[in-house]
Amino acid sequence: MKRTVLGRTGLEVSVAGLGAGGGAKLGLQDGATNAEAERLVSLAVDLGINFFDTAKVYRTEPVIGGALKNVPRDQFVVSTKHHVARRGNDPFTADQVVAGLDDSLRVMGLDYVDVFQMHGIFPGNHDHAVEVILPALKREQEKGKFRFLGATEFAQGDHEHAALARAVDEDWLDVAMLAFSMINQNARETLFPKTLEKNIGTLLMFVSRNLFGFPERLAAKLRELADEGSVPAWIADDDEPLGFLIREGGASTLADAAYRYARDEPGADVVLFGTGNPDHLKQNVASLEKPPLPESDRARINELFGALVGVGIEPGMSRGGMMEGG
Repeated sequence: MKRTVLGRTGLEVSVAGLGAGGGAKLGLQDGATNAEAERLVSLAVDLGINFFDTAKVYRTEPVIGGALKNVPRDQFVVSTKHHVARRGNDPFTADQVVAGLDDSLRVMGLDYVDVFQMHGIFPGNHDHAVEVILPALKREQEKGKFRFLGATEFAQGDHEHAALARAVDEDWLDVAMLAFSMINQNARETLFPKTLEKNIGTLLMFVSRNLFGFPERLAAKLRELADEGSVPAWIADDDEPLGFLIREGGASTLADAAYRYARDEPGADVVLFGTGNPDHLKQNVASLEKPPLPESDRARINELFGALVGVGIEPGMSRGGMMEGG
């Protein structure tokens, strides 16, 4: 598995990161036992993945901790997170977030996490995150409870990545988690130039999830976009409008194309995906180990979808233990 450096953290991480949330939650969402989910995480380790992302709200921290308890601590990187506010933007207090961090450490059986993230920041709660939560977390960081501080965007409420862009400008985070895909590329203009300049590590979500593993759903979304004039009209009449990607020397599937497209984007560090299915895990790892997509394919994807904003970030769904992307 190819590795990279996660920005200014200096952490050496796999370009594939196993996400423990989304619609699969390591299979727990579809009825898997904790033991089965732990075996999936162990398989990821065997396949070369060393970056694992979870969160208190996912309820998968016990699985991550259990699966990694016998792995040397310097051989894996764990990221977890706590929301800045509840649904409806009811803010958490600093004490509640710190208590959540302490509970995450307890549940996972860890002395520290590598990255602790403020979960779901967007323009509406950014000031609360910076003025109330951040000072408290800095004190906990000094105690050694986590090594690096990050933030994840609330993608559905911040299509322009405004909160993360502001956080990078304010220079208080080391890692940013954002939505990016073949049909949601605008971080290339709004965020990646900033993270590259400040050497901020990036974690990509929604790379394939929701659309590229679901042909019928993708076709319906593309017809909708064509009808509203956001993509060329011919796409609505083509049964396989992205069929040009699937060929010898190109991609094997649309999900394969999606992962490889995101992996090679300048500014991208870790491509996250979630799953509860061992075969799906192996397929995604294989995709992220393949050579780059042909430049002509990347150029055509950019031409077709480069103007789209906020597409493909609807709440995720699972299908038989398979979560289509991070």
